[in-house]
Amino acid sequence: MMLIEETTVPDGALPVEEFKAHLRLGSGFGHDSVQDAVLTSFLRAAVAAIEARTGKALFERAFSLTVSEWAVADAQALPVAPVSAVTGVTLIDRSGGTTPVGNDAFWLERDTHRPRVRAVAACLPVVPTAGSVSVAFTAGFGAVWSDVPADLAQAVMLLAAHYYEYRDETSLSEGCMPFGVTSLIERYKPLRLGGRTT
Repeated sequence: MMLIEETTVPDGALPVEEFKAHLRLGSGFGHDSVQDAVLTSFLRAAVAAIEARTGKALFERAFSLTVSEWAVADAQALPVAPVSAVTGVTLIDRSGGTTPVGNDAFWLERDTHRPRVRAVAACLPVVPTAGSVSVAFTAGFGAVWSDVPADLAQAVMLLAAHYYEYRDETSLSEGCMPFGVTSLIERYKPLRLGGRTT
């Protein structure tokens, strides 16, 4: 399985000014943007860490998932949520040739933790021998910071502030995810019942 982030979060979508206020830096920096790149990097790192822990895309963007076989004949779970659309399914043969699958062959089962591509008929299209299948989809809460749920937004701020505060620290004990952050993201973590991944 290979998950690729096809588009990235633009710098302009990150809440740099809000982060300055959170750090109480706003009045000292005024309109000076000399540290914006540094603050942006901490925000980007915090977003990535929260997304990795929760399996949720905070900002909407395009992804693709490539697998060598379907998880089960009639469904394939997507490793990121929330998913707003499956934009394409493509069969790839062993030589790299591609065959698009018609949109009438699959549908998106929306789920908070484990959205799935489901077959319209009894099963999804057969994956070519020694080939793969690629699923293109759009995932994320929205395109702008205000679309991110308040608790996840607060977790990003707390974690980015933690990174900022301990930016020169190299010991593991000082660099671990703070308890307040783990509490805020707890309800967003994927549920794993009986090891099921479909």
